[in-house]
Amino acid sequence: MSDRLIIDWPAWTASPAGRYVLGWEQKQLDRVVSNVFGYHALQLGLPQLDALRENRMSCRGLVLDAASAASAPYTVPGAVPMGVPGAPEGVGLPAAVGPQAPHAPLGRSTVWCDYLDLPFEAQSVDLIVMPHTLEFTSDPHRLLREAERVLMPEGQLLIVGFNSLSLWGARQSVGKLTGHPFLPARQDLIAFTRLKDWIKLLGFELERGRFGCYRPPLATEQWLGRYGFMEAAGDRWWPIFGAIYMVTAIKRVRGMRLVGPLKVKKPVLAASLKAAATTPSPTRNKDT
Repeated sequence: MSDRLIIDWPAWTASPAGRYVLGWEQKQLDRVVSNVFGYHALQLGLPQLDALRENRMSCRGLVLDAASAASAPYTVPGAVPMGVPGAPEGVGLPAAVGPQAPHAPLGRSTVWCDYLDLPFEAQSVDLIVMPHTLEFTSDPHRLLREAERVLMPEGQLLIVGFNSLSLWGARQSVGKLTGHPFLPARQDLIAFTRLKDWIKLLGFELERGRFGCYRPPLATEQWLGRYGFMEAAGDRWWPIFGAIYMVTAIKRVRGMRLVGPLKVKKPVLAASLKAAATTPSPTRNKDT
């Protein structure tokens, strides 16, 4: 798909359909991340959505790549993030952690890097949120492997994506054929069943899944409002056909488990048998 067919995220999120989707996603993320505890949390991509605002971890970061820098106003004035095509050599933010961006959420660090090569140590992050990140990377399976690498054992991975098995997914498929896509995705939409297979293959355990946004893919506020009754009906009658899915998975590490010091039992020796004392029989006098 050529670049002219890619819908810009900021423009789409400002549309009625974009506000409808982001409103539902923000509400669900606020509810889920508030119950996740630890020390380090990361949001990969989609700076238009504050996925960690209700999380209470002390270290929360927003991770952006070159594509995010080119389409979102999250750069320091006068500087170009490294990796952006056309950036002068030696000009830009550091490849790892840069200064606070002017429009980034307060109390966050902004990290510019390649999603397929995250600059974090193995087993160092407690929570990773990926809102539509897999739909914009060239290798979603490799990105999942990177997330598995940096997550701590029992760490949580939260993925939000467009559901290909929905009316929105059907319209996206038709729109790509006609040259007028409806959703801002660089890659094909990932089916929920396919994503489950990927995360299970990497050793994650699926904790919960949630679908939402059952209204038809309409472009105006008026028509979206008319189909508001479909939200409750969709949750009850066709939950797997929601336009958006949200998956929460936990990294499980199987192996040896320490159960404490090993108690060595001393062998019980059987009582030794001694020969009974024999009374010598009186010898007879040969002369008698």
